[in-house]
Amino acid sequence: MGKYNIHSDFKKYENMKFPLPPILLPLVNFFLKIIFNKVKLAEGVSETKVKIAGYQNEMIELTIYSPKNIGVNAPCLIYFHGGAFVLKAAPFHKKLVCQYALNTPCKVVFVDYRLAPKYAFPVGVEDCYAAFEWVYKNAEVLGIDKSRIAVGGDSAGGALAAAVSIMARDRKAPGICFQMLIYPVTDARQITGTIKEYTDTPIWNSKLNKKMWELYLRNGVQGKREYASPMEAPSLNDLPDAYIEVAEFDCLRDEGINYAKALQNNGIHVELYETAGTIHGFEIAENSEIVNQSVAKRIEALKAAFRLSDKK
Repeated sequence: MGKYNIHSDFKKYENMKFPLPPILLPLVNFFLKIIFNKVKLAEGVSETKVKIAGYQNEMIELTIYSPKNIGVNAPCLIYFHGGAFVLKAAPFHKKLVCQYALNTPCKVVFVDYRLAPKYAFPVGVEDCYAAFEWVYKNAEVLGIDKSRIAVGGDSAGGALAAAVSIMARDRKAPGICFQMLIYPVTDARQITGTIKEYTDTPIWNSKLNKKMWELYLRNGVQGKREYASPMEAPSLNDLPDAYIEVAEFDCLRDEGINYAKALQNNGIHVELYETAGTIHGFEIAENSEIVNQSVAKRIEALKAAFRLSDKK
C-alpha cells in the first residue's frame, strides 16, 4: 500500500513526476506538440487555427473548437492549459476541451500561450489576456455571444484564468461571465499546509512547485504581483462567479480552497468541489469514473454560467 490513500484508478501514476529541467524542456515540448496534434478530434467537433498578436505584438496561435451544429451567438470558453507555465498542452487537454464544446455546448478557444523560462512572467499571462481581448473584439465574426465569454484552466492554466479575470476588471474591460479553475495554482508564497505536507505526491508536489515558480518568475515581477499570484490580490471584488475544483492528494489543494473562500468573502458566488482519492492532473486516467464525474460537474457549471441549464 502506498503512502497516500489514492484511489485505485490513479495507482499506476504513483511514481510519475513532471520533468522540469530547463535544458530538457524544448525536447519535451517538441514531443508534446506532436502527440497533441495526433489526438483525433471528437466526432461532431471542428477545429480552426488562427494566429493573433499576443503580448508586445508577437504572434501566438489559438485553436477554436466548435460543435458542428452550434448556432450563432454561442457561448464561449477561453481555455488555458496547465503545464507549470513551462510545458505545452497534454494529449488529454484536447479530449477535455472537445467534451466541454460538445456537451455544454459552447465554442472553446484554446490558447497556445508562450512558455517560461524563455518567456517568463508576464509574457504568458499577457498572451492569455490578448486572447481574451481578441475573442471579444471578434465575437460577431466568430458567432460568439459577448455576454457569455468565460475563462478556464487547469493547474498553471487556472492561475492564468484567475489572473485574466483580475486583469479584465482592473483594465475596465468587458466583463468575463465565469471562471472555471481546475486544481489551480493561486499563491506564489507557497505557505499552505498542503504545500508543506505534500513534498512527494504523484505527478506534482511542492518541490516541483517551487521549481515552477523559480522558472516562471525568473525575471522578477514586473507589474502587479496578483497577475502571477492571484491570492495576493489586494481586492477580489467584482470578479466573475467561479467553479473551483481541487484534488485531495495535491500540494495545490489548500491554495485552491483558500482562493475559493477569498472569493466568497468578497461576495463572489463560488462552487467548490473537493474530489476524493485524486491526484494532480488526475484526468490522465481518461476512463476513470471519478474523471467522468468531475468533467460532468464542470459541464453543468458551464451550462449554468451560460444560462443553458434549462435548455435541451
